Amino acid sequence: MFKLNRMTDYAVVMMADMARSEDNIRTAPEISSATGVPLPTVSKLLKNLANAGLLASQRGAGGGYLLGRDPQAITVVEIIAAVEGPIALTACVTGSQDSCDVEPICSMKGNWDKVNKAVRHALGEVTLVDMMPEPMAFPPLEDIRQASGSAGGQG
Repeated sequence: MFKLNRMTDYAVVMMADMARSEDNIRTAPEISSATGVPLPTVSKLLKNLANAGLLASQRGAGGGYLLGRDPQAITVVEIIAAVEGPIALTACVTGSQDSCDVEPICSMKGNWDKVNKAVRHALGEVTLVDMMPEPMAFPPLEDIRQASGSAGGQG
């Protein structure tokens, strides 16, 4: 099973939360409180995301973190790479840190690069904005009143 780790999931949750208030500087405790991600995890991820340029940090009183770029310009593949490193689906893809014992005689050598590239491309098409939860849409108040009135008149 191809599965991203929990830290990557937390990073996307944090980034989406920060994108909702993209102009506001946020502290680690504020982000932890808003997202439910434990504070030590938030602190670690903030450093990784800032090192990757996805967040900007400001020191001092009133300091904290804010998005490093517009949320439409931040992709899921960048968040994954900031937390987990480059995407490498198998040990035999170009750039993988792992090694394979049968690599010298493997007939698949190089073929997994096509799959890896396709996955990276697909994840690069999904932006942080795409990952943000949609705000709940409530029906107009007039519709609610009409529904309440008609339901009450039939009983």
